[in-house]
Amino acid sequence: MDDAAELGAKVFVFWGGREGVETDAPKSALDSIKHTRDALNFFCEYVIDNGYDLKLALEPKPNEPRGDLYFPTVGSMLALIATLDHPERVGVNPEVAHEHMAGLNFMHAVAQAWDAGKLFHIDLNDQLFGRYDQDFRFGAVMIKQAFHLVKFLEDVGYSGSRHFDAHAYRTADTADVKAFAKGCMRTYLILKEKAAQFNADAEIQALLAEIHADSGDQADVLGRYSREAAAKLKAINYDRAALAKRSLPYERLDQLTVELLLGVR
Repeated sequence: MDDAAELGAKVFVFWGGREGVETDAPKSALDSIKHTRDALNFFCEYVIDNGYDLKLALEPKPNEPRGDLYFPTVGSMLALIATLDHPERVGVNPEVAHEHMAGLNFMHAVAQAWDAGKLFHIDLNDQLFGRYDQDFRFGAVMIKQAFHLVKFLEDVGYSGSRHFDAHAYRTADTADVKAFAKGCMRTYLILKEKAAQFNADAEIQALLAEIHADSGDQADVLGRYSREAAAKLKAINYDRAALAKRSLPYERLDQLTVELLLGVR
């Protein structure tokens, strides 16, 4: 951390790859959570005491190298951060591969971190669901998931680092490693252009308008609770048959998304 501060780093990433178990017999999970909290509180106080302009980002992972890590997902890290003495100094560093290892939707995890104001950093790569930590070139295997992630980051105006925590194939020579690194960046930029195309596509936007259409007749029962709003909500007579007839063209929208990514729109 001293070296990071001296070099001008603004974010220090913690990957707790050691912080887990192969068996629960010898250790208390509660004690392990407490030890992690105590360590992070110590580090935060150290940063404050030394006047460092440094934030801490926690990187979750479900397993590997340990059989089970104590904080396997973005959600579990956010829950831990809320219990710290200085939660304002600590955020998350989500990684595509780590959420995909657990079969989770990475973009949803990133959205949760963004909503909490905790997306301090991000690791971009690619990963098939349920495999070991593959760290493929960004967009190499799950292109639609990569597109929705890039679109989210660009739509919300994320201004942090786009960090590629990935590895070239083991067969790569020096030239191929350079092609791998350029490929990570090029794919992100291509998907950024595709996101802008999605937002400007008249047919896609018309479908979204149809899906999101709202008469506004229930606006007074949405938002914060009030006794009056609750009474109005309970008094509404929902027509189940009419609601079921409403068109929700998700298939058409998803097909247009695929066509856009395939370059035929």
